[in-house]
Amino acid sequence: MEKTLEFPDLLRLIDERSAAFRTAVAAAPDLDARVPSCPEWTLFDLVRHLGEGRRSWAATIAAGPGATAKSAWRGVPAAPREREALLAWSAESTRLLLDALREAGPERGCWTWWGDSQSPRTCGAVARHQLQEIAVHTYDAQLTLGAPRPLPEDVALDGVHDFLHTCCATTIAWPYEPAAVDYHAAEGRSWRVRLSAGGARITPLPTPGTTPATPAGEPDAADASARGTASELVLAMYGRHPVHSLELEGDRRLFDLLAAWEPEA
Repeated sequence: MEKTLEFPDLLRLIDERSAAFRTAVAAAPDLDARVPSCPEWTLFDLVRHLGEGRRSWAATIAAGPGATAKSAWRGVPAAPREREALLAWSAESTRLLLDALREAGPERGCWTWWGDSQSPRTCGAVARHQLQEIAVHTYDAQLTLGAPRPLPEDVALDGVHDFLHTCCATTIAWPYEPAAVDYHAAEGRSWRVRLSAGGARITPLPTPGTTPATPAGEPDAADASARGTASELVLAMYGRHPVHSLELEGDRRLFDLLAAWEPEA
């Protein structure tokens, strides 16, 4: 079984990345600075987006497994414009999320938007994806200061797993010829995405460059592969780096098709 971060580590890293996000915001000369990776937003907008999103997820987690939609947060102050108050509001947003996750525990069911992916609909899976949202937006804040840093290795390795299983995997039919695409992290982990009429399915590869057992009729070798550090892979997956900045082999057109693919039920 592929190794992923345990629930206590996810909570610890959510707290750490949130603190790093606030550190970047505190150092910014102007909250009205444009975020290069989210050009429609100012830094203030980024803080508000991250805080409101964490509060909404805290409410969704608290609503329990019977909730049928994401919950709206109510009864709390809007993001203040003054920097010190904004940072305190942001820290409270993180605390509300962490409190809700600790109360629920990793196995409890939770509404999620990834119904047909390979990620479970549990609070543990929500924690994993929340870590990635916070980590990527921390990169956005650092980029706004002109001092972007790679995602920490443990966060990034978990991030490749999360993105592929949560955002890529689907049972919606791949509308092109069947294909296999491999992602290799320089830190020593690899994943294969199988694309077919059955959708997109993810399997881990034992070591970089090896191939998993394949169903009859599927290729043993990948049609395309991407290689980089785990941080580079995650940032490319979230559109922060161009995918062609990675080390690509095989049919590069597949990466453009994947980026443009928007499965609809």
